[in-house]
Amino acid sequence: MFETVLVANRGEIAVRVIRTLRRLGVRSVAVFSDADADALHVREADTAVRLGPASPAESYLSLKRLLDAADRAGAQAVHPGYGFLAENAAFARACAGAGLVFIGPPAGAIELMGDKIRAKESVRAAGVPVVPGSVGSALTDTQLIDAAREIGMPVLLKPSAGGGGKGMRLVREEARLADEIAAARREARGAFGDDTLLVERWIDRPRHIEIQVLADGHGQVLHLGERECSLQRRHQKIIEEAPSPLLDPATRALMGEAAVQAARSCGYVGAGTVEFIVPGDDPAAYCFMEMNTRLQVEHPVTELAVSVKDRGRLDLVEWQLRIAAGEHLPFGQDDIALTGHAVEARLCAETARVSGGTVDFLPSAGTVLALSEPDGEGVRVDSGLTVGTEVGTVYDPMLAKVVAHGPDRPTALRRLRAALARTTVLGLDTNTGFLRRLAAHPAVVSGDLDTGLVDREAAALVPAAVPDEVYAAAALLRQAALEPGGSGGPGGWVDPFSVPTGWRLGGEPAWTVHHLRVPGHAPVTVRVRGRAHDAEVWVEEADAGGAAAPAPVQGSTAARSTPGGAPGDGGGEGAEPRIVRARLTVPPASGPGGLPSGGGGARAVLDWGGVTHTFAYAAHGAGHWLGRDGDAWQVADHDPVEAALRGGAAGTHAGELTAPMPGTVTVVKAAVGDEVTAGQGLVVVEAMKMEHVISAPHDGTVTELDVAPGSTVAMDQLLAVVTPRETEERA
Repeated sequence: MFETVLVANRGEIAVRVIRTLRRLGVRSVAVFSDADADALHVREADTAVRLGPASPAESYLSLKRLLDAADRAGAQAVHPGYGFLAENAAFARACAGAGLVFIGPPAGAIELMGDKIRAKESVRAAGVPVVPGSVGSALTDTQLIDAAREIGMPVLLKPSAGGGGKGMRLVREEARLADEIAAARREARGAFGDDTLLVERWIDRPRHIEIQVLADGHGQVLHLGERECSLQRRHQKIIEEAPSPLLDPATRALMGEAAVQAARSCGYVGAGTVEFIVPGDDPAAYCFMEMNTRLQVEHPVTELAVSVKDRGRLDLVEWQLRIAAGEHLPFGQDDIALTGHAVEARLCAETARVSGGTVDFLPSAGTVLALSEPDGEGVRVDSGLTVGTEVGTVYDPMLAKVVAHGPDRPTALRRLRAALARTTVLGLDTNTGFLRRLAAHPAVVSGDLDTGLVDREAAALVPAAVPDEVYAAAALLRQAALEPGGSGGPGGWVDPFSVPTGWRLGGEPAWTVHHLRVPGHAPVTVRVRGRAHDAEVWVEEADAGGAAAPAPVQGSTAARSTPGGAPGDGGGEGAEPRIVRARLTVPPASGPGGLPSGGGGARAVLDWGGVTHTFAYAAHGAGHWLGRDGDAWQVADHDPVEAALRGGAAGTHAGELTAPMPGTVTVVKAAVGDEVTAGQGLVVVEAMKMEHVISAPHDGTVTELDVAPGSTVAMDQLLAVVTPRETEERA
């Protein structure tokens, strides 16, 4: 076994590898960019070496700097993790040239399986069925279009050199091929440095099932069963499980043997994954899709759901190390057994925005202000987060993985949902709440999965509105902050004029008005009468101009008004009461004044009309982040006067186009003065190696364009203005 291993990666996978190294008594070396100087993987390692600036090209993708770091730290081997250089044959060769052991397959196997075109030819020759598609390498745009026509629409464009869903494009209309090929090439070039594409037949409602293989350097190749990875968005997996609810033992054995043959065809050594497309109505018609020559993100479900006779569960990182050190696999295929069921959910930094019935999952960024990760029976968390972690848009958006195991699938899913509900990340948007709702979807519960399920159902899994109790809790936190600093102890006197109730002799308590807004939602006015620990609260949406509605009359129990309705119109029979008795308490464990006493942040308990809600919260500027059941909301201060001066509550002109996420402008397709049509792409913004096209909202003229290729933009930054044609005609 090695004495010292350098982990050439970051985030949760680096932490996960380092912990196995520690258990085995192997000294670990972390590497970091300037953006990760205080990251968890740096803290966890025995030693760490700076690589350079935040840019991956100058840090985690720099072969020279990684090899220099290994030399300076005295490493004998390098573990690449996944992503970055994990499937880079040149890096594997460079390690060997520097006298380092690359903990992964031979460079030749990486090269062969990394070229999806050659990989398909290789496994086809080994008798493994493949998806029908284009033949040959370095196809031109015209050749790709011709191949697509021959295969028949719809088709899937895929980068030959990469994976992870980056650069993949599903094209259903032949007229869209040229534009989608150009976009796929840009993404592939940016992500992998190679814009070679292939085209394959798209199988409607397919299932994505992969086989974990393990091969030593002495000819022994095994499979460890399958993982179901059909729950995806943007062709990227978000929930995986083992075993698949679709496969029977006979099909599992056939697919496992096909995976073993695929691994043998390229001389594979180490841990790898063979991926298949499987028709849901005919599992026996599985087809090879690609081979990932590295550890997979979802490997924990295999570790939890597979056991070896007389050995129990496997640590796949441990066996990567042992195989790289030249050890034999001391067990055979007959020793492998399934033990229960495991499900994993990937926590990502992203914002879900519903538009026209579809959901855009856009990268988010921010500082982790509060963090609470679940534990308990059958629950595992692989995470790279800590309080204070700065999450930007330079690297992959995945932050952590929550994994649950149980004796059967229903138990595993139930434990996963409960674990996600106990997960709190405040300071940036994540998909935690979305994942919890997805894991409860009837199709997921029943196991009726396909790779398009998330896209079809996503809009129904994103709440349309922010619950009233969230606004109430935020308003009462603000109300509590207005309280006098001390009460003088039990029985102590408090100056009534210092209490935020508008106290006056013989008068009734006044309403304190709080103007709040959650990004992506209309501003809301919350009125509080009384003190935070015993108050009446009225949550009322502001009108279109951002102005506050009149205060309710004393004793009013009118229902909350509907959009456009008068404040006192009652909103219809059966609507919830407008004025709610509420009590907000901050338990002592939260620390003095409700300040965070630990990584999980402060806790606030809200009694809302007789129902108790517990929130985690953290202060952020003039507002707060609040979290509950996996969801989180940034409740910020809203200035209705400023909004009115800017032209309404939304604060934007109808033709203004703003950045939906922080990122970099890669393409500008228009210029000031251009006539454009509704839906025409104008600007492309890239973040975390994913592109988002900003399109014209209507027919008109581009009257402002404030960015150029290479511009760095913040979320909601103005990019362009398209003046509608009707406006021009009136002018």
